[in-house]
Amino acid sequence: MTTMPLEKSDLPAQVYVETMARKSGSSFLAGMCVLSAQRRQAMFAIYAFCREVDDIADEDGEPAQKHHQLAQWRFELDRVFEGAPQSTIGEALTPHVERYGLRKSDFVAVVDGMEVDAQPQVRIPDDAALTLYCDRVACAVGRLSCAVFGAAPAVGDPLSNALGQALQLTNILRDVHEDAQRDRLYVPASLLREHEIPADAGIDEILGHRAFPAVCGVLAARTQEFYDRAEVALSACDRRAVRPAVIMMEVYRRVFLALMDRGWDGPMLKEAVRVSSARKLWIVLRHGVF
Repeated sequence: MTTMPLEKSDLPAQVYVETMARKSGSSFLAGMCVLSAQRRQAMFAIYAFCREVDDIADEDGEPAQKHHQLAQWRFELDRVFEGAPQSTIGEALTPHVERYGLRKSDFVAVVDGMEVDAQPQVRIPDDAALTLYCDRVACAVGRLSCAVFGAAPAVGDPLSNALGQALQLTNILRDVHEDAQRDRLYVPASLLREHEIPADAGIDEILGHRAFPAVCGVLAARTQEFYDRAEVALSACDRRAVRPAVIMMEVYRRVFLALMDRGWDGPMLKEAVRVSSARKLWIVLRHGVF
């Protein structure tokens, strides 16, 4: 496959990626204020990369075109790690690769995860496939982030692997109805069958099945286990250094607890669960300042 130049912005690279992050309104921003300016710049660049490939997977278009665009990012990662990026986001990433020891394999894992979402229909066959998907789209980002925070892989990787699974499973449980509108179902087919739900049924039939709340309950129990593992992993870290991860965990854990209170029974799937801006501010103050 031939490569095509990626888009370049007229803005300076660091301004461009920071603008992308701030416009997103993402919960990601909650923890960034506690970082030094240089580490914050690295995180904005990582976020912009993740947002760019995520948008490719989510946008309208033919799967072949999406896979082609993701392939261009694989080539761009090669160039970033060679010190010769072509894209504005690549330019923003390049100085931080050596500075923080960022691993190419983690960036590639994110692209691999987006290949799943770029399919016209998403179905996850079993627990192993779900674990791998969560590792690619969440844990890999955590490993990159912990490197920027200054956590050595020996302590940063266990935290990233546990917390990434917890956060992505929280996303899956929160977004079941929204994902269904795109014909995406991240609940493993093997788990559906265990609860006598036909895995090959229509997605509305699956979500409306009387046993579906119990399926979500199983995933929720797994999610809680990963939050517990993340707490254990945190005890081995310099908690002050990984404050952004703690803040993200506390924000998402509140979403998770609200989901547990709401449940996954029929119409409840459509009820949005969010953490208010005031609550997020309190979490930042509690875990980022005090």
